[in-house]
Amino acid sequence: MLTQPMDILQQFPIRKSKEQKQKFRDAVKAYTTQLGYPCKIETGNRGTCNVVIGDPEKAEYLITAHYDTPASIGLPNIITPKNLLFYLFWQIFIVGILIVLAVAAGYLVWHFTGIDRLAFLAGYAVYMGILILMLFGPANKNNANDNTSGVVTVLETARTLPENLHSKVCFVLFDMEERGLVGSSLYRKSHKNATNNQLILNLDCVGDGDEMVMFPTKKLKKDENIMASLDRICGHNGNKILSLHKKGFYVYPSDQRNFPKGVGIAAFKRSKLLGLYCDKIHTKLDTTLDQTNVNILRAALTTLVANDK
Repeated sequence: MLTQPMDILQQFPIRKSKEQKQKFRDAVKAYTTQLGYPCKIETGNRGTCNVVIGDPEKAEYLITAHYDTPASIGLPNIITPKNLLFYLFWQIFIVGILIVLAVAAGYLVWHFTGIDRLAFLAGYAVYMGILILMLFGPANKNNANDNTSGVVTVLETARTLPENLHSKVCFVLFDMEERGLVGSSLYRKSHKNATNNQLILNLDCVGDGDEMVMFPTKKLKKDENIMASLDRICGHNGNKILSLHKKGFYVYPSDQRNFPKGVGIAAFKRSKLLGLYCDKIHTKLDTTLDQTNVNILRAALTTLVANDK
């Protein structure tokens, strides 16, 4: 039973198996019902179960996060949203590791058998096996940032949102983001007309880093009124900053990409070499969930909803 959103860190630290997800959804449904929200589970193919808190058709805003836990084979998913060269390098580097392991396996088989086809099949099996482990393998036991931080921020915003604003917001926890944005894709198909007009604010990895950035879709950048509203909630809070990405390249691969008016929100560290970066997710080092970030974001999102007339 949840008494506060931060309890998720201790009570539901891993949400990957069917049983783990079910227990988590039951707790969220009980908690948000006590807060006065209607809550339902929307199911779809591949066993997808999205948690929908509020009225998905009448709300003006969706505040979202994915709740599923990633698999981990020890390789970090380093994200540099504004550094294209390093982003491409890291993706190629990961693929390179897989190729080296596959070639090594194939060579060993060829060395002991001398059969070319068998060596090729062995290398291919190793390559595909590692890919499958990256998606469906053992759960990453530490996932404070990815994405317990997003879930906690969603629920904290729901908890503190004034009652007269409840009807303006629907909170959604997506399933299977780690398997290719499956849950948000299902949600988009189920609520296409509503989500054509709603502003979707997606929280993913917001717990580790002092610079929180909002990444709007290309279509949303053309809407001057919404961009102005987002810009007004930006600012400094001590050593923390919330900013809006307005121009130039960025990549942030999360659920907001499935919506025309999507905004991805994430927290980053900064270095001279990489610029903004997120570096520990999908590894055992993902242990940081800074509650200050949660408080800043839920206050900013509440201000955004409250000031929209």
